[in-house]
Amino acid sequence: MPNLLFICSKNQWRSPTAELLFKNHAIHSAKSAGTSDKARIKVNQKMIDWADFIFVMERKHRKILEQNFQKSITHKPIIVLDIEDNYQFNTPELIDILRISLQDYL
Repeated sequence: MPNLLFICSKNQWRSPTAELLFKNHAIHSAKSAGTSDKARIKVNQKMIDWADFIFVMERKHRKILEQNFQKSITHKPIIVLDIEDNYQFNTPELIDILRISLQDYL
């Protein structure tokens, strides 16, 4: 069962919404975290090690991961979803964007 890690800034809206799409999924497990010190759940080494695929909402999140977890992410696919911080948690528009972006995994 592949493990999917979703990353945004504060782990309030985008990444928790993506994680929720995979709740009780038959094939994948998912977690979410944020890169900010103010994140609800801040990304850490244990999460990076757990993940088979890492999805970041913006390019800046990828850069932060590359700076903080350089050696750990060398062989892990990091997919930039290009979803700006314009959505609230679990809004229909955000869910639609995520479903389209993640259709190969859902």
